[in-house]
Amino acid sequence: MYQLEIYPLLFSMKHFFLTKISFSHLTSITIKRGSNVSLTLDMSSLGSVEPFVTVPTPREKVAMEYLQSAGRILTRQQLRDAVACSHLLQTEFMEIPMNFVDPKEIDIPSHGTKNRYKTILPNPLSRVYLKPKNPSDSLSTYINANYIRGYGGKEKAFIATQGPMINTVNDFWQMVWQEDSPVIVMITKLKEKNEKCVLYWPEKRGIYGKVEVLVNSVQECKNYTIRQLTIKQGSQSRSVKHYWYTSWPDHKTPDSAQPLLQLMLDVEEDRVESPGRGPVIVHCSAGIGRTGCFIATAIGCQQLKEEGVVDALSIVCQLRVDRGGMVQTSEQYEFVHHALSLYESRLSAEAVQ
Repeated sequence: MYQLEIYPLLFSMKHFFLTKISFSHLTSITIKRGSNVSLTLDMSSLGSVEPFVTVPTPREKVAMEYLQSAGRILTRQQLRDAVACSHLLQTEFMEIPMNFVDPKEIDIPSHGTKNRYKTILPNPLSRVYLKPKNPSDSLSTYINANYIRGYGGKEKAFIATQGPMINTVNDFWQMVWQEDSPVIVMITKLKEKNEKCVLYWPEKRGIYGKVEVLVNSVQECKNYTIRQLTIKQGSQSRSVKHYWYTSWPDHKTPDSAQPLLQLMLDVEEDRVESPGRGPVIVHCSAGIGRTGCFIATAIGCQQLKEEGVVDALSIVCQLRVDRGGMVQTSEQYEFVHHALSLYESRLSAEAVQ
């Protein structure tokens, strides 16, 4: 038996697909999805069957059913207990299907040129469509971004997207304008060993495609920088607030949840003060890890405030239906619970006062 290991960062539970493999030399393949799960596929009966067939499988259906139904409602005390049991949170996290997208699901020629990471793609059902002058040019409608539901399933509460690339900066500002977003949250440095995001705003004034961006003020806070922007298109102008949070390492978690919580509360205040406007745009580098943590925390805090309980498992599942891979690691999943517990402590203290 020949064995081939395929790691979960490259492939999803939804689809397993193989390239540059001579099937005549394989009788079976073992696909490992982490340290404790493996799946053996019998290849001997495939013959000349085309391997690149996207057909819903029982495994795919089970994964989607899990994402749409899983949940664990935690009272305030149960939330505190959960934070103290990191191994249980890690086990819970490992059960959540990633729901990554197979490239064949996106029928847009050359869309790969607009993706920062070739395996991190927008789920087709919730992806943001840009509205170009020439709709027949499908590539001009494409941006690696998804609408994300908020608390209570509120449609288009957020947009999760990748860090802009040199050739997608104009697309990014077109999306900000098109969606009438009042706030942009950036949770990455420009470079962390490799490029994570290009500098997509000007020092004072810049023109990106048809959108003019003016920087009115810059405020340096302890953990993030706030820029007050005016964006213009034609005779119209709008205000946009840009938060740049730099103290969060890639694939890891910050030392303290307090700065993230404060950032989330500031952004929520801005959102409340911008009624009738569009989604809050959140991005890191790939737009799933730190981005997922921020959005999951924002939704969870709102649930704690409104209901006095929180269901982080259900929240992360909902995020992954909208964009695969959201909240990327078990450490990040634990961190979301830490941030929610910190917010719960704050609510409890306010109630006492």
